[in-house]
Order: sequence, then C-alpha cells, then structure tokens
Amino acid sequence: MKDMMPNFNLVQPADLASAVSALSDAGEGGWAMAGGQDSLDWFKDRVKRPSTVVDLSGVAELSGITETADGGVEIGAMTTLTDVENNAVIQEKFGVLAMAAGRVASPQIRNVGTLGGNISQDARCWYYRAGLDCYRAGGNTCYADTPEGMNREHCLFGASRCVAVTPSDTAVAVATLEAEMVIVGPGGERTVAAADYFIGPDVDIERMTVLEPGDVLTKIRIPGKWAGAQFFFEKVADRNTWDFPLVNMAGAMKVTDGMIEDISLTCGGVECVPRKLSVVEDIVRGSAANEETANLAATSAARGASPLNYNHFKIPLMENLVKKAIRG
Repeated sequence: MKDMMPNFNLVQPADLASAVSALSDAGEGGWAMAGGQDSLDWFKDRVKRPSTVVDLSGVAELSGITETADGGVEIGAMTTLTDVENNAVIQEKFGVLAMAAGRVASPQIRNVGTLGGNISQDARCWYYRAGLDCYRAGGNTCYADTPEGMNREHCLFGASRCVAVTPSDTAVAVATLEAEMVIVGPGGERTVAAADYFIGPDVDIERMTVLEPGDVLTKIRIPGKWAGAQFFFEKVADRNTWDFPLVNMAGAMKVTDGMIEDISLTCGGVECVPRKLSVVEDIVRGSAANEETANLAATSAARGASPLNYNHFKIPLMENLVKKAIRG
C-alpha cells in the first residue's frame, strides 16, 4: 500500500557513539536518517523497508560550520543546506558550495535537508525508485537501458549494468573543492577523499558511497587550497525549482594576469559518481582564460561518452557548461 510506511524501530540518539552503536546493532537492516526528505519518500513508497531507523537530528555534534587553521572549513554533515548557502565564510571563500546548496530543491526542503544527506542520497532512476527488480535493487535487469526504456536522465559514462546517475548538486561542489569526508563507524574514524567517497556500479551496484552498515558521515572538511578562487556553478534542469539536474557543473579556477594557473571541474548528472573532468583541466591549465581555450576544452569534455537512446542532448550541454566555466 503506497503512502503507508512499514513498521520499523525508531532510535533517536543524543550522541554520535550511541548512533553508531544503534546502526551497528541493526546491521543491514539499519538506516541512518538525516533531514528525512529522501528517506521518508522511500519508506512511504515501501521500496525500502529498514528494521531500524536511526534519526541523527538530535546529535548536536554533527551540525555547525567552523574555520580551520589551513584557511578551510569543516561542515557538520547534519548542517542544513540553508545554513550552508547563507554562511558568510562559505560565501566568501568557497562560493561554489553556497551556489550549489542554493539550487537544491525548494527553500522549504533546504531548511530541513542536510549537506551530508544531499551528498549521500541514492540514485534517481524511475525504475529503481518504483521498486522494480533492477540490477541496483538486486535483480538481473536494467529497465532504463533498453530500446523502450526512459533514459533521458541517465548516464553518458561509467555504465556497468546500471545507468543511473548521481542526483546531487552539492556532491559536484565538494568534489571540485577536493573535500575530505570524515566517517565514524564501528572501527573508529576514517577520512576519505571526496573523489573516493562516491562509488560506481562497477565497484558495488547496490551502493552509491563507501558507507558501510554502522557508518555515519560526520563532517565534510574543505581544505584552504581553493579559498577565494574564481568559482562557477550551473545546473540545467527541466524546472528551476524542486528538480534534479539533467547536467550540473562546478568549477574552481585560479587566474593570474589572464592565465589559468590551476583549475578543478566536476560534472554531475552524466555518471553514477561526480565526474572529474581531468582531460579538460589538463588542456586549459597554463593557457589563457579566453574564448579559444574555452572552445578547445569543450571539444574534449564529452570524450568517451556513450549516450543512450534519449540523452544525446547531454553532450552539448556538457560542452557549453565547460565553455561558460572557463569564460568565467
């Protein structure tokens, strides 16, 4: 029955140790809930049926934004998207993250949704979300990758049975900023680079991140490397509000006397993980930040793409966003 959540045990810990313990005890049946904007949809549609839901909203140490000694910032995973968007330090030093957070869904959702939850959310494939037995759900079919499949929103790169994409706006921003993800689990604390936090279907088709049962993403640590750089973020979607990206792009660029000293570009909506545009970066690094460089870089942006039946339009979208990012 749709819109009727199945029974589960609700645990509301007041500290991180209790949260990790509860999730560890629940094992595969545990579910860590951040803002709940995505979780509650899964439960109401009865697609996900956890035995234990651990509500992290009462763990105060998971929220807040603090500056670090290296000129970076440390953001608690439970910090709301509204707080990230409006924080003066993030706006001044790491504007690309503020811009990305401000493009998520609607103001009402951003007031409740969290940075950690948005980064870690599950795939947005119609078939998977409908509860069909696709590869990602443990079955043996990809319904999107068929002649009749609805795959307009799906991937250009990295398909391995599953062709779903990362739906997050903030994930591309933290990847561009070369953030570190701090995770606490039964084995203690570990730090994972943003580039390694997201995993594709060729690694584990049933997960989007490296989080294991019992793990909690506690902080997003952004180093000072890109502080004050020239930033770019754009999201192309069917609607400006309350919609997921068809393609989005985050960029950070250091320019001196018209020359690009360094650049970091990440694209979303085209692969299961945020796609780092390393080839584009190599082409433009050390070149003039002008139209010629932008056009040259754009031709390499979609190199190796394998479009599906209905998503060829994503290739020129990628190319044009690369041009805009380099033009500034």
